[in-house]
Amino acid sequence: MLITMSDKEIQRLAVLQDVRDHRITQVRAAEILNLSTRQITRLLQKLNQDGVSGMAHASRGQPGHRRHDDLLKSKCLSIIAEHLLGFGPTLAHEKLSSMFDLNIPVETLRRWMTANDLWIPRSKRLKRPYQPRYNRDCFGELIQIDGSYHDWFEGRAAKCCLLVYIDDATGKLLHLRFCEAETTFDYMLSTRAYIEQYGKPLAFYSDKHSVFRVNKKSRQDSQITQFGRILNNLNIDIIFANSPQAKGRVERANRTLQDRLIKEMRLEGIGSIAEANIWLPCFIEQFNQKFAKCARNSKNLHRPLTESDLELDDIFTWQEPRKVTKNLTLTYDKCIYMLEPTELNHKLVGQYISFLEYPDGTVAIMHEGRKINYRVFNKLAGLQQNDVVENKRLGSVLAHIQQQHEELEKQNKRSRLKKSMPSRRAQKNIIKQRKLNPVLDSCS
Repeated sequence: MLITMSDKEIQRLAVLQDVRDHRITQVRAAEILNLSTRQITRLLQKLNQDGVSGMAHASRGQPGHRRHDDLLKSKCLSIIAEHLLGFGPTLAHEKLSSMFDLNIPVETLRRWMTANDLWIPRSKRLKRPYQPRYNRDCFGELIQIDGSYHDWFEGRAAKCCLLVYIDDATGKLLHLRFCEAETTFDYMLSTRAYIEQYGKPLAFYSDKHSVFRVNKKSRQDSQITQFGRILNNLNIDIIFANSPQAKGRVERANRTLQDRLIKEMRLEGIGSIAEANIWLPCFIEQFNQKFAKCARNSKNLHRPLTESDLELDDIFTWQEPRKVTKNLTLTYDKCIYMLEPTELNHKLVGQYISFLEYPDGTVAIMHEGRKINYRVFNKLAGLQQNDVVENKRLGSVLAHIQQQHEELEKQNKRSRLKKSMPSRRAQKNIIKQRKLNPVLDSCS
């Protein structure tokens, strides 16, 4: 006869056998098993009466008191198989409760569905295979872009970001640029420099950074970012990778650059972003000579700039619509702008026009390709604590906050020093006391 026992029950049996063989006392057995001596006596009686099987729990193998009826179980499973096929346990539980008045716990339902092959747990599902993708055939067909935030200058300067543009077909580095943060304006400057040098590629391949993709769920599915608008104007597609492994070429390039580029800049004595950006073309040429490969197809798919693309200054801008008031004014970035009171501008009242902000900080107002003259009327209140800060100027705002904290700390330090120093009246009293001390000493 096979008797199933737990580790606890096996330990009890061994101790009780020692008591029965007079190797230890009942008091000692009670200390070992953390039981009372009366319980040890009862267990010994049960062992002598029923043998080893008396040590096993009596309810083992018996149905539980809270067990659901088999008829109810079969009824639930038949309803799921007929009406709720493909439903998960949680959703099936909700529908059974609301539609069929069967209140079965979710985990109980999960076990029933798993045992009857109505639900496959996530851990037992076949994982989706991510097979390697072949590189593109032509140069300029797909350009992978990414930003790598790292301590590039090994403490000689603050941590910064390196924007990397690499061709998928050849592994050729096409553009590198250091910047303080991975912002829209920095990608504007880098993409423009790349396009002016090579032309327009067919598509860019990037991650789901907020610069490239609107990640906030909205009813407007057609909403795009400022960078996406620029690529749309230039007729360049952008593809988003679902994982870092999908854009493995640029990720591997980042890992190589974090080793080679850092050491090369150390040998060159480069310690700032400005110096590095001037020197980077030399490094790109050396890197491509060593690591770049020939494409399977020698055709270059970069497209030249057309006549409509020549106004790159206006294309690579941050553009937002603003409504013209009846006073011919509009507000942008806490500043009021007044339009010239011309006949054409009076027709713009109540209409939305484009406000352009350039990467260098200058602004312009445009409507249907016509730039409108303006003047600044009034600068509104400064940045408040709870104001929303756009990602494009987050770095400058943080620098401004840091500067304010440093100035406040200096003021607090001066005030502490001032409080620790005695006042002028106290200093005069101390001087008088020192002058009187010799006289008092002589009189004594």
